[in-house]
Amino acid sequence: MTRNEEHGAVTAGGNGTTVVVTGASGRTGSRVARAAGAAGFAVRAASRATGFDWADPSTWGRTLRGADAAYLMYPTDIGDPAAAEGVGALAREAVGLGVRRLVLLSARGEDQALPAEEALKASGADWTVVRAAWFAQNFSEGPLVEGISHGELVFPAGEVREPFVDVRDIADVVTAVLADGDRYAGRTLRLTGPRLLAWREAVAEIAAATGRPVAYTPFPARAYGEALTGFGVPAEQAELLVEVFETLLDGRNAHLTDDVRDVLGRAPRDFSTFVREAAAAGAWTVGPPVA
Repeated sequence: MTRNEEHGAVTAGGNGTTVVVTGASGRTGSRVARAAGAAGFAVRAASRATGFDWADPSTWGRTLRGADAAYLMYPTDIGDPAAAEGVGALAREAVGLGVRRLVLLSARGEDQALPAEEALKASGADWTVVRAAWFAQNFSEGPLVEGISHGELVFPAGEVREPFVDVRDIADVVTAVLADGDRYAGRTLRLTGPRLLAWREAVAEIAAATGRPVAYTPFPARAYGEALTGFGVPAEQAELLVEVFETLLDGRNAHLTDDVRDVLGRAPRDFSTFVREAAAAGAWTVGPPVA
């Protein structure tokens, strides 16, 4: 295995196809990079650490040039009003450089994501949209971890049920799509886990696995946004999150799909598997035990 220092590429043999992975240090991108590398792709990591910046189009060309395909993950939220312009511009540049095979990570049930999806489709690329359910790993990586670790998750999900999807399944699906591009070109895939859980039930599974009590406290989305602003989140970003939560968590996603099984030929990973592995890895051991 060799590393191309200029592009952050990892070459693992195989079919020699080079795939640009945006957000390569993030929750999905890091796993896509690993899965694609294991499948024999040459992975070109695209992040600020490797000189790529979504906010600076002058950095795009050197990252895309010479690649065959790309995985696109918009860095804030796919429903961000700026996402449509960014995704569309990057996709058009990619197509102009000969990178026609593009896979976009989107969000299942998020109306705000549709403009970015349409921008991708209008670019002339051989596109695939991957609409994912709420990530299981959002409980073990990111802003939810601290609350769980300290015994209480406060979140504006009410009692809605969600088919939490393991990010590793997303990565495996993206890799399969990249490997068989013609089959999935022009398709929108909707990825879910194998069962529905309310946030309260998910938190209870985490508590059981860690042996520590963890409470779940539902909170109105508008009040949650005000709390975020109080913690220093920019008002515009907090407002976007409120809008997303008010739609995405209204119960519209409380059903399962078979797309993970259809693509991979196996069932998606269960939430309990994720919880058991994350607990064993110490995901929620921050802070003193709760009395």
